[in-house]
Amino acid sequence: MTEDLSGISPQRARELFREGLVRPTAGISRGFAQANLMIVPKELAFDVLLFAQRNPKPCPILGVLDAGETSGPLLAGGDIRTDVPQYVVYENGVPVARPTDITEYWRDDLVTFIIGCSFTFENALLEADLPVAHISQGVNVPMYQTNVRCDPAGKISGPLVVSMRPMPANQVADAVRITSRYPAVHGAPVHIGNPEELGIKDINRPDFGDAVEIPDGHLPVFWACGVTPQAAIMESKPALAIGHAPGHMLITDAKDSQYLVP
Repeated sequence: MTEDLSGISPQRARELFREGLVRPTAGISRGFAQANLMIVPKELAFDVLLFAQRNPKPCPILGVLDAGETSGPLLAGGDIRTDVPQYVVYENGVPVARPTDITEYWRDDLVTFIIGCSFTFENALLEADLPVAHISQGVNVPMYQTNVRCDPAGKISGPLVVSMRPMPANQVADAVRITSRYPAVHGAPVHIGNPEELGIKDINRPDFGDAVEIPDGHLPVFWACGVTPQAAIMESKPALAIGHAPGHMLITDAKDSQYLVP
């Protein structure tokens, strides 16, 4: 049983990760926004920015750090190189390491994109008495690569990745309504029901994260996922890129409520 860290501050969460704690971040520091990372050399940064602009559902940008910057307003006093529980380092599109500290890979030309994460709206789902299976089951959220293509940009192209949360059939409309009010962190679902329509052949074998039990009377509900840029990196094969390990997010100082629209 993992320790309950739902009530700790984002600063304390980042300290724990810096000290070596490695675990998925769903449910940690509830009430504060979590974020995906994509870190690329400056020469590729415009293409990543354009890719995000053309694909805002999976790639909603919350902030960008200038080349070489390691901290910013979303992680005051923090360090982007150490304050995420686990990273993935890609060389020519191939994941070559999953470190808990990327200081040894750091370069002054690296630009960090901080991208909205659906973990941010999970507190709103829980407050409305909607289930969040991966939290209650103590596993990482299941994520799937789909057959839906993102709009390419420059050297970057790839498929849409989605996260999945099973919802009781009679509460799906509530899940849509609640999450649609958080467009900066993926917003409303992109698909409900039959996973094969997204090219997902086996719902029990996610491409990233862990499978969750889907109780009788529940439908799989799919949201655009911020792992999408990493799928694009694997397809596009730049010499170097760094992302968060799926489900192991940056916990920011921004409150969930900052991304809630009326």
